[in-house]
Amino acid sequence: MCGITGWVDFERDLSTEVRVLRAMNETLHARGPDETGEWVDREVALGHKRLSVLDPEHGNQPMIAGTDAVVTFGGEIYNHRELRAELAGKGHRFETSTDTEVLLRSYLEWGADCVTRFNGMFAFAIWDRRTHELVLARDPIGVKPLFYFPTPTGVLFASEPKALLTHRMVEPVVGMDGLRELLAHGRKPGAPIFRGMPEVKPGHTVVVSRQGLAERQYWSLTAQEHSTPLDTTIAEIRELLDDIVRRQLIADVPTSVLLSGGIDSSALTGLAAAALREPIHTYSMSFHDYEEKFTPQKLRETPDPPFVADVVRFVGTNHTDFVATSQELADPVLRRAVLLSQDIPTHHGDMDTSLYTCFRSLRERGKLVTLSGEGADEVFGGYFWSYDEKLTRAGTFPWVAFERGKAATGGLGLGLLDEGVRKELDLYGYADQHYRDALQEVPVLDGERDAARRARQVNYLVLTRWLPTLLDREDRLSMANGVELRVPYCDHRLAQYLFDAPPEMKRGPDGQEKYLLRRAVADLLPESVLTRKKSAYPTTQDPDYGRIVRAHFRDLVADPLAPVTPLLDLVASKELLRGESPDEQAAAWVDRARMEMVLQLDSWLREYQVRLED
Repeated sequence: MCGITGWVDFERDLSTEVRVLRAMNETLHARGPDETGEWVDREVALGHKRLSVLDPEHGNQPMIAGTDAVVTFGGEIYNHRELRAELAGKGHRFETSTDTEVLLRSYLEWGADCVTRFNGMFAFAIWDRRTHELVLARDPIGVKPLFYFPTPTGVLFASEPKALLTHRMVEPVVGMDGLRELLAHGRKPGAPIFRGMPEVKPGHTVVVSRQGLAERQYWSLTAQEHSTPLDTTIAEIRELLDDIVRRQLIADVPTSVLLSGGIDSSALTGLAAAALREPIHTYSMSFHDYEEKFTPQKLRETPDPPFVADVVRFVGTNHTDFVATSQELADPVLRRAVLLSQDIPTHHGDMDTSLYTCFRSLRERGKLVTLSGEGADEVFGGYFWSYDEKLTRAGTFPWVAFERGKAATGGLGLGLLDEGVRKELDLYGYADQHYRDALQEVPVLDGERDAARRARQVNYLVLTRWLPTLLDREDRLSMANGVELRVPYCDHRLAQYLFDAPPEMKRGPDGQEKYLLRRAVADLLPESVLTRKKSAYPTTQDPDYGRIVRAHFRDLVADPLAPVTPLLDLVASKELLRGESPDEQAAAWVDRARMEMVLQLDSWLREYQVRLED
């Protein structure tokens, strides 16, 4: 796992631009604190920050294959051993045991089509010295990020926007569409927030040559009939999960699992323990006095700690609880670090700061690779709004329909923005049009009944429009602490298999979410976890945290020079501050989230010196 960056210019001699490359590369130090690499030629400059996970003694990057090609690569190719054997049979010789060298040799053997052979999470750039072309590529689901900025005579690229914003050609300009992408709760694949800075789309390559940029899709979900009986389906899912987890446990550094006590992370814990045949290290994140003072909510009916304890006892893991206080989570220094790690503001509040703290603690304990249950809800069907016909047939994304039904504020945090700004953004109109466009992409199976077709559409939207934001969040917060996060449920083979499974099979006879996952790992977990209803990522319920947020927000509203002031509805903001925070937890959380989004937005405008333009 690493950070990558580079610059291709067909008209400029980049051998004189090493200082520029170095400055770009240095912004990614947290993604790869172990080693720094640079490779510069006349038309190309490549940078690399390495987190040594496989073959730490070798495999420095950028890696060169003679006069043929050079690669800078971040991520993991989980099937590199099989590919190595196949390539060796074709005459390729290897000097390291890294997957980077397998990637480079795969390109020399199969060209840009090599991506179709990879099982993994990856973002890479290969400079072909024979053809003078740059190949940018991203994994099928989009686990690893890769941004680029076309220039009149080439391209800039990097793992994160901060590296590109270091370059003199790139300005922190955000237009109205960029703001819509930031706030609309449904990202368009590849669409930029910073003007002129799109992402390589998941499952795509971008080839850069003197003729310009050429984008190609090499993988997408397809519609296939699933005629496999239930018991066989469950067995095949288990076989696939065993293979995925076994592959993703391979590392030359300590590994662990993030354990929340939900079915997703608990299943990974059981699978990992079975694969290793020894106790696995598990870690969880909670809050001071959380269990003792827990109040049930719609999305969080039960606290995590008792279920974590059940899994630890049943599986026999070496477990550590990380516990955060409200003062720690609201620390401005921590909140700034979280913002800088993501390059954009979010409405996640303490969910981001607690996760960041968890990864920081993992790094301090030397756990450089950890498995996460992210993606299971999207692949196995875990969201209640995925099955609510009123929401799935609302003419927009079901999660947007759910949000719209809760309040007419334009979304979390947006009710405090100026009414004129909200009207100009028209976020619901933007999301609705995006929804209609996205539906045109969904693969169709001839003769599929209406309910199954609708379930397939929702599944596609969740995987391609909802999941990317969550993956980006976890990648940034983990890599900001030099921790490699692996997400087994985002294996594209598993996503395709479940994409074709009929909806009634996914929910089972009693309508329980993620029924197939529960059945597939039933022998590995205690009954309490197998029957536990989905609980959302935890957020602190401590009133002190809300009071701290309110105090910070009060200071912001009182500052007429705050960058966010021109966007703010001061009347609504002062009205919120005059009122008492409601006792009802859900309402209190919404108020808190609205304030935190504005606080983050102000910090972002300030830290990145963002220039908003029409």
